[in-house]
Amino acid sequence: MKINRQNYNDVTVVELQGELDGDIAASLKDTVTETTAAGRKRIVVDMSNVNGVDSQGLELLLWVRQYCRQNRTQLKLAGLDETLEKILEITGLQTEFDRHAELAEAVRSFA
Repeated sequence: MKINRQNYNDVTVVELQGELDGDIAASLKDTVTETTAAGRKRIVVDMSNVNGVDSQGLELLLWVRQYCRQNRTQLKLAGLDETLEKILEITGLQTEFDRHAELAEAVRSFA
């Protein structure tokens, strides 16, 4: 799993590439905590290049959501595939995340 971070005006995009699982937990948590510590209060997690998620990956998304809420940071997810959308639906978590089909749509939604 690779994690890239880019700023677009006042929105930080965290792009994930690969499988979302426990192996990247520390890296993603560090990325999110560093982003909020820098005063960035709008984050989009771009998942368009995620090719799988396991239970630890789902727990990691929940951690990110909770951390952002505690730090008054807006969080949006972008580019989820059908499988991840279905997982969120089955687990009843679809309403817990602000989701957008495209990255550009998610970034614009902050305006």
